[in-house]
Amino acid sequence: MNQTISELKTRKSVRVFTEQPITPEQKKEILLSAMAAPTAGNQQMYTILDITSQELKEQLAETCDHQPFIAKAPMVLIFCADYQKWYDTFLEGGCNPRKPGAGDLMLAVSDTCIAAQNAVTAAESMGIGSCYIGDIMEQCETHRKILGLPEYVFPAAMLVFGYPTEQQKERKKPERCHRPCPKSSIP
Repeated sequence: MNQTISELKTRKSVRVFTEQPITPEQKKEILLSAMAAPTAGNQQMYTILDITSQELKEQLAETCDHQPFIAKAPMVLIFCADYQKWYDTFLEGGCNPRKPGAGDLMLAVSDTCIAAQNAVTAAESMGIGSCYIGDIMEQCETHRKILGLPEYVFPAAMLVFGYPTEQQKERKKPERCHRPCPKSSIP
């Protein structure tokens, strides 16, 4: 088994971090890896927010179900599905664009989550742990206000990153469902 597949199978969420910082070079590589993700029509309908304000990290720790480890994470990224870029580009070009529909949002969210997973995989390859924070989406209206997001921008995923403590490294990964794949009906 190659290293990438091994890391994909052994990766687990990390919620306790050492004090070892993530270097600017590592952050850059994680972000560049996210931006290298596949995207529908190369539209790149996402924006990545790098949360560096300790005050904002503490606020997010509270609004995301009172999870203090968020505020302690060395790196916090919020991946936003950003259809506003598309809409604004057409406005700037003198067009009268249609309002985005549910399908447009879902496409942007898909691109956004693919970019987020690329960031997770890149971080894991450097020994940096991560944890997805679903509450960024569950409390989206609160977070849209806190982050000052425009109308067609949706906080689709938040990730916290840091070096895992020994306890986190040794912790067993939760079991995954082992149902067999359904047989294809295609001959």
